Amino acid sequence: MAAGHALPDKVRKGDAKRDRGNRTGFSTGANSAAAAAAATLGLVQGEVPDAVECVLPNMMRVRFAVTDGHVDGDHARAVSVKDAGDDPDATHGAHLTADVCRIPGGGGSVILKGGPGVGVVTRPGLGLDVGGPAINPVPRRNIVDNVRAAGAPILEAGDSLEVTISVPGGEEMAKKTLNARLGILGGISILGTTGIVRPYSTAAFRASVIQAIDVAANQGQTSVVFTTGGRTEKCAMREFPQLDEACFVQMGDFVKAAFTTAVKQGMQHIIVGAMVGKLTKIAQGLSVTHAWREEVDRELIAAAAAEVGAPPDLVAEIRAAETARFAAERLAGLGLAAAFHRALAVRAIRSLRQRYPGPHRLTVLACNFEGVPIVTVNEADLTEPTHA
Repeated sequence: MAAGHALPDKVRKGDAKRDRGNRTGFSTGANSAAAAAAATLGLVQGEVPDAVECVLPNMMRVRFAVTDGHVDGDHARAVSVKDAGDDPDATHGAHLTADVCRIPGGGGSVILKGGPGVGVVTRPGLGLDVGGPAINPVPRRNIVDNVRAAGAPILEAGDSLEVTISVPGGEEMAKKTLNARLGILGGISILGTTGIVRPYSTAAFRASVIQAIDVAANQGQTSVVFTTGGRTEKCAMREFPQLDEACFVQMGDFVKAAFTTAVKQGMQHIIVGAMVGKLTKIAQGLSVTHAWREEVDRELIAAAAAEVGAPPDLVAEIRAAETARFAAERLAGLGLAAAFHRALAVRAIRSLRQRYPGPHRLTVLACNFEGVPIVTVNEADLTEPTHA
């Protein structure tokens, strides 16, 4: 396929509602493999090509454009510019750069290193060596495999190839990611389990959520606090100051990924911090709470409002409203904010208990739109059992 063209995405529920594009893109790992293969071909052929075909981790063959290629003796460089498609991505436009050096008499091995702009792992729990580059296992194998294919004549001659991946501006890009929380410092991570980035899957974010939980568990933490964004995280940090920073994980929309990982890691106490919209979607039992996936359940919100004493005419308005925020603001005006959020929190706890069984305790913290706590509900305090 032509470089820069995206692979067709499958149609999913909610597509008709989207007003943004659905063009797929490529991962940092895929672009790194392309740059590395191109630079390696430069050593083999004496000139870096302006395009290169790579095999992605999902076994698709894709042609990537290559820029800034040059060969100088036993060293070659090539760049592949990341196109993230229509996925919101901090690394869109990144120049994944590969420097490949031929090492005479090296024994036919491929050595992979991280250069400037690629993060350095400083904590255990990521499945990567502490002190090594933040190049995840799947893209690591994929880069090496593509280099082996491109550099077969060199490797068969008994020489080795040293590949260094760097990302100009990577340190600045990393500030828009969760890398520092994970203990990845100085740059971005090289990610990608398939090589393809699908719009609104935000695969890199989902992967970082899982990694953050793994890091907390490997540090011996037994509690984890899932929040849906920056405001709810700050709210939760104020409410649970006794917990280490590693316990706080911004799960975003990825409820299922967060909970299944926490259960798998044996977390004893799972706390969720959310505002009314996401809290309602969690109560609905959604695995992903992104706006395009499914609308908020207005019947659920109306039932919660009626339960806490909202007048019938307001309940009817809430049932017809487009957002959960409408209910929260109107009920706050009646002094029912805490009762209403408690009713939603109880529903959320029951849904989470049913969907993600285990020995863990559950707590839900409801925050307002300014990130101020409204109510905290502990599963243990509920009068009715929540176990399915």
